[in-house]
This record gives sequence, structure tokens and C-alpha cells, in this order.
Amino acid sequence: MNNSYARKTNVRYMILSMLFAATAINYIDRAALGVAAPVMKDDLYLDAVSLGLVLSAFSWAYTFMQIPGGWLLDRFGARKVYGIGILLWSVFTVLHGFVGSFILLFLLRLAVGFTESPAFPANSRMATMWFPQKERGSATAIYNSAQYFGLALFTPLLTWILHSFGWHHVFIWAGLAGVILSVFWFGFVRNPKDHPRVNKAELEYIQDGGGLADIEDKQKIKWAHVRILLTNRQLIGIYIGQFALNTIVWFFLTWFPTYLVEAKGLSIIKAGFFASIPYLSAFIGGLVGGYLSDFLLRKGKSLSVARKTPIIIGFILASSIVLANYTDSITLIIGIMSISFFAKGMAGLTWSLVGEIAPKQMLGLSGGIFNCIGNMAGIITPIVIGYILQKTQSFNGALIFICIIVLIGALSYIFIVGNIRRIEIDLEEELPLSIKDEKDTKREM
Repeated sequence: MNNSYARKTNVRYMILSMLFAATAINYIDRAALGVAAPVMKDDLYLDAVSLGLVLSAFSWAYTFMQIPGGWLLDRFGARKVYGIGILLWSVFTVLHGFVGSFILLFLLRLAVGFTESPAFPANSRMATMWFPQKERGSATAIYNSAQYFGLALFTPLLTWILHSFGWHHVFIWAGLAGVILSVFWFGFVRNPKDHPRVNKAELEYIQDGGGLADIEDKQKIKWAHVRILLTNRQLIGIYIGQFALNTIVWFFLTWFPTYLVEAKGLSIIKAGFFASIPYLSAFIGGLVGGYLSDFLLRKGKSLSVARKTPIIIGFILASSIVLANYTDSITLIIGIMSISFFAKGMAGLTWSLVGEIAPKQMLGLSGGIFNCIGNMAGIITPIVIGYILQKTQSFNGALIFICIIVLIGALSYIFIVGNIRRIEIDLEEELPLSIKDEKDTKREM
């Protein structure tokens, strides 16, 4: 078998590169409005509350569609659902460049959120299908870190486009990148067992290592199974953690450029440059978290210790964002933000736990529920910060709010999540096999 492994193909790395590219463009399209907002809000006459509503509109649709999007992934497969999503959200992003009113902008943000909804559940589903357990932490870290790589690389470019050509072009160019990617997606992405470039050795390597390469699309899932995914203690713990994690994410995606321009007095160009530094730190933090987790696993640590250690450290360190309230030095502020977002990158390993815990027949739906609850922060955070800013004329309260929520995430992983183990379920029944086995044992006693 080892000789066979030595001759195995490595198509999974090509798939990972596609997930990386899709995630990077996904976040460029999400962040485009935050980059354009300092100029765009004046042209469209948006006050702080209106801007907060527009910045949160994406998350209303994105969150609402997580569970239906996860169901679609399990029903029709990631290649088709994700690929169509990439094309549609990119077209809607281009259309942002032609808006002239609050209402139309709000509706287009809803449309982008609607069509981006399958993205991260699909990433998790495909990583679980294509990678053995010992490589999955690193794979998850790589695709998850792509969001920060894209933001770090393209935020300065988008701010240059904003400064040189106007906010309309920010959306047009960001959207066109996704349209091009969708062509490559349909050309290269398949399931492991269907991919023409995958040989038997690679399939065996994935499956023997705990990868779910043989998952069939078109799973017949009963909606009654959602109850199981909403009441399992492990999943409840990671849902709370994901909400906390996304609180800090959505501050950076929505209000951070405005914070640098209005609260710290930076020009648009300088704000774009300085904003890219925390994004780059998060990219590095994500890789560190993933590789640390797989290193601990290879050293014989339990799956729970290997996965939860970087996450808990990341949450605690991310709370340092509140220290920015106590200095006016832009250098120190960017340093604090970079440390905080580096830590957020480490904690981003949370997505690997969906693949480790979820029933193997319900990876898409489980990821959808996980992302649905997590992205409620995308609705709440921009609006809460908008109201804090309007009432206090300061971002200090916003950073305190973020600090508290992030620490709650750390406590959730410490006290609620517990030991990591997969939920086994029979799709013909409504109870997990573990619960059925416990009942059978009690009857025998």
C-alpha cells in the first residue's frame, strides 16, 4: 500500500488551489463595499445608521440562505451549486457599480449574500471529501486563510482604483475577477471518485486516512434531522464560537476602513495600505493554526486537543483588539489590530470541526447551520457599531463590544464543545446511532 501511495496522484492540491481562489475572490467581493464606503456614502447620502444597514444587508440574505444552501450542496453537489454561485455573485457585484440609490444598493447586497451562501459549507464539504484527517487541518487553514490573502493583496489595489477612477470601478473589477474564476471552476472541479485525473492510489490514500471520498451527491435528507444538528452539545459549542469569530471578521470587513479614515484621520490611500497589514497577519495566523493543529495530531495528541488548542489561543489573543482604545499612535493601533487578526486567523480552524463532527451524509447541511448561526454576527455587528458610533461619536464602545463577544467564544470552546467525535446517523431514522445504541444498552440492562 505504501508503494501505491508513493505513486499516487495529487489532484487534491489542485482542488485546494481552486478553493483558495474562490475564497479569496469571495472576500474581495464582500469587502468591496467597505473599501468604497468612505466615498460612496457621500454620493448616496448615507448616514451612519443607513450605512450600517447597507453593510449588514449581505448578511441578512447570506445567513437566511445557509440552511437551504447546505441542503442544496448535499442534494446536487458542491461543483454545480458552488460554481453557479461564483458566477452569480460576481455578476451582482459588477452591478453595484451602477447603483444610484440606497434601495438598489441594499437589494444588490442581499443578492450577493444570497448567492454566496453555499461557499463555506462547500469548502468544508470538499475538504472533508478530498483530504485525509492528518492533512485536513492544514487544508482548512489554507482555504480559510485565502480570505485574508485576498484582502491583503487586493485592498490596496481596490483603494487605488477608488482613488484613481471612483467607487463604481471598485465593484466592476472585483466582480469581473469572479466571472473569470467560474470558467476555471467548471473546467477543473469534480468529486474525487469522478475526477478523471485521480488514480486509485490517491483515492485509497484519502479514504484510508479518514477522507470521505465516496460521499454520494443527492442525499435524501429529512428536515427532521435538523433537530439533531441543533441540539448536539458539540455543535452548539462551535456555533457560539463561530458567532464570536465572525463578530471581529465583520468589523474588519465593514467598519475598519471607515475607522481608519474618520477616527484616525488617514487618507483613502493610506487607509488601504494600513488595512492590508492586519489582513496579511490573519493569513499567516490561519496557516500557523492549521499547521500547529496537524503537528499536534501527528505527535499523538487527541483530535480534541489538536483542533481546540489553536482555536482557544486564537480567541483569547484576539480580544487584545480593545487595547487600540488606549493609544493614538497609528503604528501601535495597526500593530494591535494585526495581532488581534493574526489570532482570529488561528481561530479560523473552527471550520475543520464541521468536517470532524458532522454526520458524513449531512456535511453541507451541517456546514450551512454552522455558518447560518455564525453569520448572524454579520447582521448584528455592523448595525450595533453604527448605533454605537452615532450615539457616542467614537469607536471605543465598538472595540469593547468585540472584545467581550470574542472572550465568550473562547469560553464556549473551553466549557461546551467537549471531546471531538463524529455524529453517526442513519438517514432512515431520526436518531443518531449513538443515541440509539444507548437506548438499546439500557433495554438490555
